[in-house]
Amino acid sequence: MANIEDYLDWRGDIPFSVDPFNEVDNLILAELAYSPFYGYVAGPDLKTEVPISEVCRRFFEDHTDEEIMSSNMSIKVAPFLMRKMVVSTRFKDIRLTGFVDEYDEKTEMQFSVTTFLLPDNTYYVAYRGTDDTIVGWKEDFNMAFMYQTPGQMRAVKYLNDNFRKGHKKLRVGGHSKGANFAVFASAFADPSVKKKIINVYSNDGPGFREAVTNTEEYKSILPILISTVPEQSVIGMIFDNNIEHQVLKSTNTGAYQHDAMSWCVKGNHFEYATKLSEQSHFFYDTLQTWLYGLDDGTRKIFVDNLFEGVLSSGVGSINNISEYKGAIVKAIGESLTHMSREDQKVCRDVLKKLAVSGGETVVNNIKSKYSLPELKTPFGEK
Repeated sequence: MANIEDYLDWRGDIPFSVDPFNEVDNLILAELAYSPFYGYVAGPDLKTEVPISEVCRRFFEDHTDEEIMSSNMSIKVAPFLMRKMVVSTRFKDIRLTGFVDEYDEKTEMQFSVTTFLLPDNTYYVAYRGTDDTIVGWKEDFNMAFMYQTPGQMRAVKYLNDNFRKGHKKLRVGGHSKGANFAVFASAFADPSVKKKIINVYSNDGPGFREAVTNTEEYKSILPILISTVPEQSVIGMIFDNNIEHQVLKSTNTGAYQHDAMSWCVKGNHFEYATKLSEQSHFFYDTLQTWLYGLDDGTRKIFVDNLFEGVLSSGVGSINNISEYKGAIVKAIGESLTHMSREDQKVCRDVLKKLAVSGGETVVNNIKSKYSLPELKTPFGEK
């Protein structure tokens, strides 16, 4: 089955003037944003634009293929997309600008974004997803108890700072956490910015708490929000989007379908599936039952102590986590013993509720198949 690399080979000779911007173009740019552009693309404003051909040339003068593939980059293949783009009629005239890459351990923020000026004279703002840092993943978990994270607020500021002025239209998107940032930023941007947004693309991005999805700001962007998830989505099932997802096929299975390079492309669109898999529904139902049974304080205690154990294990990045599996389990166990008795009880209760939630989901799935009444959750109504 074809993917976005095949799309660049097969349809790269078709300019935007003949076939307008589509969902596959969106994914290519969202993936390209994982590239380490520091030193190659100027930012944080849009004053300096660099042709993609120049970025590609300089990047591969400085880095060998072997060096890139042996790095700790979360999406190693992202820079290689440029090689195909610079020789295609469709993408060769793209210009890059507004690059930001910020990491703040104190506020637990990992934030990166790149803006692309397209041949159709529109912008595509691509927020990067979670990188390989522990802080980046901690920020993802913080969404469980925070109304807004520092990264989400930084995403809003980026749009407002760069797009209040000017008349060019823009599209906003991202993959994974980058998709969450794209949706949040578009929803809470200044009205002068929002009216310029053509579409917002969420590529298997986590959703939001009800405190966000119930706002008028969020509801106002639903008509232009396009949410795409693979059949066995995991990340895209975290929280809610309040929108019907486009479900696509992937050559991977399970959680590995989150890798957008595995997403199947047919012509100028994705190859769609009929519905989400039972595994994906199971994960969503389990997580929702679990989270709705916990207050924010409980969620925070659990997340903080979980990551304290991960950090104390000595693991440097998520990419190395399998090498430290034993040390992490040991460190988390030791961190439990150093907690207060109340916090120990909280963490054990959280894990117990997660296990019970999974059991409830199994029971409710069976009952629904046989038209039996739904089992009520003992942890609070949804």
